[in-house]
Amino acid sequence: QIFRPDNFVFGQSGPGNNWAKGHYTEGAELIDAVLDVVRKEAENCDCLQGFQVCHSLGGGTGSGMGTLLISKIREEYPDRMMLTFSVFPSPKVSDTVVEPYNATLSVHQLVGNADECMVLDNEALYDICFRTLKLTTPSFGDLNHLISATMSGVTCCLRFPGQLNSDLRKLAVNLIPFPRLHFFMVGFAPLTSRGSQQYRALTVPELTQQMWDAKNMMCAADPRHGRYLTASAMFRGKMSTKEVDEQMLNVQNKNSSYFIEWIPNNVKSTVCDIPPTGLKMASTFIGNSTSIQEMFRRVSEQFTAMFRRKAFLHWYTGEGMDEMEFTEAES
Repeated sequence: QIFRPDNFVFGQSGPGNNWAKGHYTEGAELIDAVLDVVRKEAENCDCLQGFQVCHSLGGGTGSGMGTLLISKIREEYPDRMMLTFSVFPSPKVSDTVVEPYNATLSVHQLVGNADECMVLDNEALYDICFRTLKLTTPSFGDLNHLISATMSGVTCCLRFPGQLNSDLRKLAVNLIPFPRLHFFMVGFAPLTSRGSQQYRALTVPELTQQMWDAKNMMCAADPRHGRYLTASAMFRGKMSTKEVDEQMLNVQNKNSSYFIEWIPNNVKSTVCDIPPTGLKMASTFIGNSTSIQEMFRRVSEQFTAMFRRKAFLHWYTGEGMDEMEFTEAES
């Protein structure tokens, strides 16, 4: 059991995929209870690094209430890092009609309130399961396994000793050239399915290669269609820092056209001594690439198409939202 039972906060109703309900009406009723729990936990910390929020942007709760929670925590702890793992609506795997609305309204909030957003999307995760892990019917458990591997990799430096440590703030400093550009693509290597532990030892070059591979990215944007502003790699396990640095330089020299030339030394690597359970070595990749705009462009096109015809707007205005909010978010 990971969480204390009295730290769970429950609501009686669901927002029904409606952002306004999650953000203004039903989410707002619950938010104080949530903040109380957060405050209790935060007071127990001696050196609070930041907050991690995992949510989806397609539904009502994750997007509406998630962004409300983020902005409230922002008010209370303005100097702490805000890290989100946001599941974007994906092009092929869609479950509600109003996903573009919810996602656009949320991104509008995230741009202002979050410090770092790891962009995930279900379609890319399914692809990894089909292609790399050769699973025929991936469950949500399998998708979550991939996400959890990445989440663990991002924060491993805070939790374990290492030769070259970093924390969330250092990560942000190295990855964000302009405050609004904090939406990252994440990848993980070696990709293994849940029961099969790694049977062969990996080498640093193999890890590096798999990590930079476009098929490895957990969101449906192809890094080869854009350029990397910055990138960061976290290696875990027993390995020499020299080898890591050589491999990373190697990647940059061979694919120099994919890196922005006006940010020198824009790839950072960290090395942490303790590998994840069952693996000898692992690496996590975080890239700030211009190709992430594919995701936003796709959502925004769907948003515009619906908003022009004012489709489904009454669900939102009925909860007290204004059309102006939509126009503002769209920009």
